[in-house]
Amino acid sequence: MNWVLVIVGGMVGAPLRYLTDRAVQSRHDTVFPWGTFAVNVVGCLILGLLTGAAVAGAASSHLQLLLGTGLCGALTTYSTFSYETLRLTEDGARLYAAANVIASVVVGLGAAFAGVSVAEALWA
Repeated sequence: MNWVLVIVGGMVGAPLRYLTDRAVQSRHDTVFPWGTFAVNVVGCLILGLLTGAAVAGAASSHLQLLLGTGLCGALTTYSTFSYETLRLTEDGARLYAAANVIASVVVGLGAAFAGVSVAEALWA
């Protein structure tokens, strides 16, 4: 049963990542990978909320598998982040590459901490 939850979450997360990436990136006329940045930050926020809910006893292990492993596992993408950062560096856009790394780590961690804080406020 657990693997079905992961598969279902992944079936939602993967197309959601693709569609969100395309929608966000089409609205920006820049080489900065805004679409990947957006899905990764949203994934961090969801995982933070889920973690906070789990710690408070408000999220079951099944929900963690469905949303955490399945949905967020397919929604977020470290490999694309790495590839796009490498591509920016190779194309001479080193400032964008550095901004991508720094912003992704800082904003991603901030979103995760915010998610945990919101969950604690809701379920503590």
